[in-house]
Amino acid sequence: MNVFGSSVSGAAAPVGAVRRRAVVDALRRGAVPESGLDLLATGLGRFERAVDEDLDTVAAGGSVFKAVRGEYGSGKTFFTRWLGERAKRRTFAVAEVQVSETETPLHKLETVYRRLTERLTTASFPPSALRPIADAWFYALEEDALSDGAGEDELSPAVDRLLTARLAEVSRHAPAFATALRGYKQSLDAGDEATAAAVMSWLGGQPHVAAAARRSAGVRGDLDHFGAFGFLQGLLTMLRDAGHAGLVLVLDEVETLQRVRSDARDKALNALRQLIDEVHSGRFPGLYLVITGTPAFYDGQQGVQRLAPLAQRLATDFTTDPRFDNPRAVQIRLPGFTEESLTVLGATIRDLYAEGSPSFDRINQLADDAYLTDLALAVGGALGGKVGVAPRLYLKKLVGDVLDRIDQFPDFDPRTHYKLTVGSGDLTATERNFAAPAPASADDLDLDL
Repeated sequence: MNVFGSSVSGAAAPVGAVRRRAVVDALRRGAVPESGLDLLATGLGRFERAVDEDLDTVAAGGSVFKAVRGEYGSGKTFFTRWLGERAKRRTFAVAEVQVSETETPLHKLETVYRRLTERLTTASFPPSALRPIADAWFYALEEDALSDGAGEDELSPAVDRLLTARLAEVSRHAPAFATALRGYKQSLDAGDEATAAAVMSWLGGQPHVAAAARRSAGVRGDLDHFGAFGFLQGLLTMLRDAGHAGLVLVLDEVETLQRVRSDARDKALNALRQLIDEVHSGRFPGLYLVITGTPAFYDGQQGVQRLAPLAQRLATDFTTDPRFDNPRAVQIRLPGFTEESLTVLGATIRDLYAEGSPSFDRINQLADDAYLTDLALAVGGALGGKVGVAPRLYLKKLVGDVLDRIDQFPDFDPRTHYKLTVGSGDLTATERNFAAPAPASADDLDLDL
């Protein structure tokens, strides 16, 4: 089954030049586009109903957890960004956090929260959207206070009372969140932009905020692991009151936990178990939590299986034919690419590229489906025959080496003038591992003695 391409039948709507260029430019760099993924999303139709049901649940005040599994190159990042785009169209906020041992260790949830606020985005605001969301929240409180009959001279205390009421549950666990918001509003009202910005940074979990700004807001110290839960609750409350349906939080590449020290790994796995339990307990209304990882992370002894309670929570039966995988299950898998599905993906990109090019006919003639298949086989061969891990490199070569040249040079023919070359600079670390030939014997190993 192909993971990419449109799930909607019928003629496609015209694509704007800006959206098309953003997608093509990202593919030329070998990156997953930040937006416009609906233009490429063929084959995701099987997940649409379940995803929409989950988003409905979260928008109604519930919370959802989902684990996505797939080998390298199967489209995990693509899937989560497609989900995020779908959520934004329904007024959700979205944050994608890359888990890493040094930058974002999962066992330090205060760091995860900080990265969340740094990456927080909405349909209207790019990262970080934390301050615009807070401003929209205060505006909503003012509107509610006015509708309740408060006069202009009574507006400030009325807003403060509403703030206290809306954050009552949050204040039980993280009273500093409400206190800092009051300090932020007071700094704004006083025209002290520097202090307001510093307090907002503190609300975003940033360390080393100036002591004077913290004193002005009535807070002290930095956010810790346990306070992060309360701050997440506060953020979800602000989102809801500011008119957002909820938050989609993606924790990407969780399999990196397998490479950290055993004590840090155990803490991280337990933190993940704790976070999942809090989601299922209803502590985070309005949260859609998604994690991604490789099958080795979910099934191996250095990953989820290392913590039995976590393994139980994520257990899903994948022994049946993949065609009958349950998209509503707690864990879903993305199948790897095949020669056929990679060709279909290439055709989708070719058609998108050609639509905005004056060389429309030449592109379709010279980069026909047969050539796309040959290129897929060549790229897969350069990666040790692993077609399933080839999509990123395949699309990079297709756009940058083939389609761009057809578009710009009238006498260029890829079958005559282009031979695939793959240098180490083209490859990620994982792809280099696939590309490296396995030694036939001990004599083939190069030892530095």
